Amino acid sequence: MHRAARTATVAIALATAFGITACGTSGGESVAADAKQTLTVWAMGAEGEKLGDVAKEYTEANPNVTVKVTPVGWDVAHQKLVAAAAAGNLPDIAQMGGTYMGEFAAIDALEPVDTEMFDQKDFFPAGWDQGVVDGKAYGVPWYVDTRVLYYRTDLAKQAGIDEPPATWAELRSAAAAYQDEAGTKWGLSIQPSGLDTVQSFYPFLYSAGGEILGEDGKAAIGSPAAVKAFEEYGAYFDEGLAKKSVQPGYDVTKDFNTGDVPMFFSGPWIMSMLKTQYPDLDGKWAVAPVPTGEQSVSMAGGSSLVISKDSDNKPAAKEFIKYLTDTKGQEDWFERTSDLPAATAAWTSGALAEDPNLQVFRKQMETAKTSPPLAEWSEITSKVDTAIESVTQGKASAEDAAKKAQSEVESLVE
Repeated sequence: MHRAARTATVAIALATAFGITACGTSGGESVAADAKQTLTVWAMGAEGEKLGDVAKEYTEANPNVTVKVTPVGWDVAHQKLVAAAAAGNLPDIAQMGGTYMGEFAAIDALEPVDTEMFDQKDFFPAGWDQGVVDGKAYGVPWYVDTRVLYYRTDLAKQAGIDEPPATWAELRSAAAAYQDEAGTKWGLSIQPSGLDTVQSFYPFLYSAGGEILGEDGKAAIGSPAAVKAFEEYGAYFDEGLAKKSVQPGYDVTKDFNTGDVPMFFSGPWIMSMLKTQYPDLDGKWAVAPVPTGEQSVSMAGGSSLVISKDSDNKPAAKEFIKYLTDTKGQEDWFERTSDLPAATAAWTSGALAEDPNLQVFRKQMETAKTSPPLAEWSEITSKVDTAIESVTQGKASAEDAAKKAQSEVESLVE
């Protein structure tokens, strides 16, 4: 079944359950951008709290447009968006992750991006791709994130490591050297099992040249490249370089601070955590690009901003999104939140251009890959989670685990 048809099938079932019959037609002309109006915006998590301050400043500069921001917890975001779509009450603007995009585009709840106003070339490719469903853009990238390698530079010196590992062979060698020469308990922290283990696995899978689904939408997790990634990932557990078991909610920064764990993969938010929670570590750590297998590729995350197709305030909504995603708005948002700008022009000055660790994230974002916007993506990745666990726990070979995952993913997408 074609990807669009699969997504639509899920969305139609959702729509039927909530009584949606023809979402997407407001029946009236949009209000002019500078007319007196109120824009409603839903933003999730910490962004929801921070965006209110930006909205106040925007309203002061544009007194005819009142921007009303409603913070929504990520734990209830999907449920609230579904319910609002069913009732025809989506806000004018909503923050949306890529995993939601296919579902809401399929029920015609989102306004396509005005590509004359928002140029794809202004954003990181992976950031833009998160908002694209079947070739059409529905979300403007707001911020991005990706995973890179964090490592202890002081312990690296003790281990005789002069440069951060740049290849798979160097990464595994460094993990062993940290243990043998610097006395660390582990060499590398990667997730052994449980929900979303796939997020820890992506840097290996993508850097091997593998993926879960190919460009044709068919299962690809059984490919030779994917098998190679399973083998490399499993080797850390086979050789005692990584923990075979971690508690739910495990905070790797604590073991990074003590030196039990000298290396791990994570996103940009960790930098702020290390600086605030472990100031004594300052100058003792750095970040590096994902070590190369066949290439150096990591996962892409972040959020986009979408406009409801039912909105009567589309011109003003586009202007506010432009305000948030132009160079000045992106620089300001980074200063407020440390969220990495999705617009590449924001990286040319200030801390974003001068901090070598931040520049590592920029370099990684240039090649980062985003997950396809499928409503059933969580179910697909759960099959990969199980395959990874079977390898890390020694229950299956990399080849057998990949073969089983291939069969299970095929049953979901074909």
